[in-house]
Amino acid sequence: MMNNQSDKWGILYCPKHDIFRPNKRWEKIEKILIARQIAYDKVQSESSASVERIINMFIDNGYKTIIIVGGDSALNDAVNCLMMRPRELRESIALGVIPNGVMNDFARYWDFRVGNEEQTIDWLRQRRIRKIDLGCIRYTNKKNERCHRYFLNCVNIGLIAAIMNLRRQTRRLFGSRTLSFITSFLLMIFQRMEYKMDIRINTERIKRRVMTVCIGSARGYGQTPNAVPYNGMLDVSVVYHPEVTQLIEGFYLLFTGKFLNHRSVHPYRTQEVFVDEAVHAMVGVDGRLLNTPVGPFKINIEQEVVNFLIPA
Repeated sequence: MMNNQSDKWGILYCPKHDIFRPNKRWEKIEKILIARQIAYDKVQSESSASVERIINMFIDNGYKTIIIVGGDSALNDAVNCLMMRPRELRESIALGVIPNGVMNDFARYWDFRVGNEEQTIDWLRQRRIRKIDLGCIRYTNKKNERCHRYFLNCVNIGLIAAIMNLRRQTRRLFGSRTLSFITSFLLMIFQRMEYKMDIRINTERIKRRVMTVCIGSARGYGQTPNAVPYNGMLDVSVVYHPEVTQLIEGFYLLFTGKFLNHRSVHPYRTQEVFVDEAVHAMVGVDGRLLNTPVGPFKINIEQEVVNFLIPA
């Protein structure tokens, strides 16, 4: 039924959890697609586990334009599926996004915004392609298996990874991105707030207690605000343990885009980071909690590996 669909968009629709009209967003998007006479096939994800299956189905059936109607997690799954394919095949496929997720930071970086579907679809149909970088975390799991995971935004180690995990859960309750983050912060402030770490960045070795580390290929949810996903570099923010008043100031600066101005934030730029130790620290990849790596792990950048549709 879907064979040889090179001229159609393959659309993965990840619905929000709306008990009243779960398909309201799709109905709006569908009207725009029909009005623009865009040929497409749409498949709705049933759960996060089904996203990779659907993306692989689109790839296997010859779709050259794959659009994610969803958030950062679905995009993360999509790029990881693409990176499992030969480079020649990957270079023939363009990935795009219509933001609809709990977290849409990578879409916002390119100025794709929820509620602006007409503009987004008009940009996507012009098929302006930018080759983007992906970060990659390489680690060993509890089964002693060597694993890796690609990311568009960032890897978080420590407090922010725990907050991002709570934020994802509380966003479903509160709806508001800002309110969910503040609630998560208040819940976490009484938890463990610093971790024993041993990190190598360029020629520097950081061996001390650290509150959180962000390693970003893009803006890293505000923690690596100068990072761009096409310069072959990773931006790193290492945050030492501040006083409570400084911590509150830090979250204010995070929300206002001035995170690097905080006295406890130490920024770096590099192509790889070696984490030799991060005792009891959670690790998040693009806002989703990763099973805690066992032992040392490495994070590096792979340059210009995915075609991404950007605004015209």
